[in-house]
Amino acid sequence: MTHEFDVIIVGSGPAGVSAAFPLLNAGLRVLMVDGGKKAQDALPTESFLSWRANDAFQAKRMVGQKFHALKMHEAVSPKLRVPSLSYVFDQFNKENQIESENFISIGSLATGGLSNAWGCGAACLSSTELMSMPFPSSEMIDSYAAVAKRVGISGGINDDLSDYFGLDEWSQPPVKLDKIHTHLLECYGRKKIQNAFRNFKMGRSRLAIISKDHNGREACNSDGNCFWGCAKRSMYSAVDEVNILKKFPNFQIENGFIVEKIVKEEGGWRVEAKKNEDKVNCSLHGKKILIAAGTIASTRLVLKTLGYHDSISMLSCPTAGFMVWFPKFLGRTLESSLCLGQLAFTVQVSKNISAYGATLPASCVPVSEFIKHLPFTQSNSISIMRYILSSCIVGTTFFPGIYGRSRVLLDKTNTLNISAIEHPDRRALINKAKSVLSYSYRQMGGLLLPRGFKEGVAGSDIHYSGTLPMSENPKVGETTHLGEIPAMKGVHVIDGSCLPFLPEKPHTLTIMANADRIAKKIVSQSCA
Repeated sequence: MTHEFDVIIVGSGPAGVSAAFPLLNAGLRVLMVDGGKKAQDALPTESFLSWRANDAFQAKRMVGQKFHALKMHEAVSPKLRVPSLSYVFDQFNKENQIESENFISIGSLATGGLSNAWGCGAACLSSTELMSMPFPSSEMIDSYAAVAKRVGISGGINDDLSDYFGLDEWSQPPVKLDKIHTHLLECYGRKKIQNAFRNFKMGRSRLAIISKDHNGREACNSDGNCFWGCAKRSMYSAVDEVNILKKFPNFQIENGFIVEKIVKEEGGWRVEAKKNEDKVNCSLHGKKILIAAGTIASTRLVLKTLGYHDSISMLSCPTAGFMVWFPKFLGRTLESSLCLGQLAFTVQVSKNISAYGATLPASCVPVSEFIKHLPFTQSNSISIMRYILSSCIVGTTFFPGIYGRSRVLLDKTNTLNISAIEHPDRRALINKAKSVLSYSYRQMGGLLLPRGFKEGVAGSDIHYSGTLPMSENPKVGETTHLGEIPAMKGVHVIDGSCLPFLPEKPHTLTIMANADRIAKKIVSQSCA
């Protein structure tokens, strides 16, 4: 059979686009398919503070016509409740037949995937962490460099987290801090000299946000619209790179496709899909298939194709959100600023285990996100938050994925069932982090608010991986060093599914670099 495409990529998120570039540059014919959902609302052009004060129709943007902001209560990130981002998550579980118990299952059918609604955190695995991979670490270093330069990373500065992130060599300068975070960094520097911190380090966040114009995108101007959409496209989204890919004559994208099954045929593979809108079945033919639909969807697709109905494990990062009040800044005038992680930190929660997190101004987040956690009546909570909000910061803490294992099972109806597994040490690690953070911020003049440290429900981190881990000698349920499924030669999993472990630090850049690495290896094999 003649195959129209050399490679079919399932998914248009960060992994999919990262694999596409090396393939296209080598002259291979590439087809990309995705769920095709797109943004419906115009991005705000005024600063966040401006339209919050003056827009007579802001309720549509803040609450949504279908009250989207009142949903997804269990999720730690308020971005999941932004009405204009509802399209990113719409129908994912239904279309992919996902059911979960004590677990928040989140994915995307949108072009660009979850990069339409992420926190932009970026990090490289350390040399020690890379030793856990079944291939030479030099391969990842080269791909980290290629991806970081292509995406645009800010935060490059010599500080206590430079080695932890490992990105400064390829990074732009940091985005401007607001007044509270400026105070925090200065205070941290002074107190550190006095050995005031125990098991706590702080530095600038490394973000996939540009501080200088890059590849047709404009530098961040700190207008505060990070949750609601960046009209300048300063924040990285795979959507922007899909538009670049369209300029290649050997590239084609088909939107609105839900892939149902992959079938082996002579000389390659047949992808069976249905058109999302009209449910019409279709077949697509390619020599190789790269699966990059997001860990949960990719896992179901592979298990369904294999007919595998035994339980497997999935990793996700336990999380906790917190809020810190700084009396020194009570009554300060609000200022437009970056509304994603301005400062990052690490917490040593045991001898060999660290937690990671980042903080942002509380004034960027709707008051409704906080009042439900305060030990007061709703009316009193609203009054208190309006009074102190401008003098607070909020943060999220992530713990290693080994402490957030879940059970994944494809049942006989081809529904993927996910249920959380409680790790016996998880609660102790979270309590340790709370203690260290409370002490550390007190050293810098901040007070952790009563009930101001809330543990997230399993899965709300959206850091999923490890269902089809790469291995040097893969067994059933594992993949090769190229993410290839042994029983499906020519089919490669290139998203978080194939990562053999999940660190507490941001992992999207690692997924992108690994996809770039795999694509380059495929190119070298095809040219051999």
